[in-house]
Amino acid sequence: MITALMPEERESHIISTIKAYGKNLLGFIRKRVKNDADAEDILQDVWYQFSNLVNSEPIEQTGAWLYKVARNKITDKHKKKSETLLDDLFRADDEGDDDTSGFKDFLMVEDATPETEYVRTLFWEQLFNALDELPEEQKQVFIWQEMEDMTFQEISELTGVNVNTLVSRKRYAVLHLRDRLQQLYQEITKY
Repeated sequence: MITALMPEERESHIISTIKAYGKNLLGFIRKRVKNDADAEDILQDVWYQFSNLVNSEPIEQTGAWLYKVARNKITDKHKKKSETLLDDLFRADDEGDDDTSGFKDFLMVEDATPETEYVRTLFWEQLFNALDELPEEQKQVFIWQEMEDMTFQEISELTGVNVNTLVSRKRYAVLHLRDRLQQLYQEITKY
């Protein structure tokens, strides 16, 4: 635990924390964002928030606090895209109705409560975990298309892969993500 520090102690504590957690924290963020530039921006935001907090409040578990802030920053970054992402993931299949509109409304509510924040965090963690389970080609095309708003044509030009192949890869990714997030939806709504 850190109490009010002198300027030299504060600087020393910040530097030692960056040395202790910097590399692993950056790796953690990189696995969850589209590119290195975004990961570095998020990491910089985490360090900025940490440096502001060190002098004003004690932090009991520095590592846990850093990872929590990083997850929140990643979530904030993806929040803009979340409504269209949710529409794609929870769209009803042709075989039947998929009544998940209440779940989307719950995730998109503006008035944050501890419960909605918990569910949002859980949703993003499950989404990132499910994305990590995909083959790299499916994961990447999903991220480029859904989170970075790239068209299939732009992705094709970037990768040299045929548009139809990209569409197929995204379809497999969406099916996997729907299955995984449907399980979360059922767990949350049964209570």
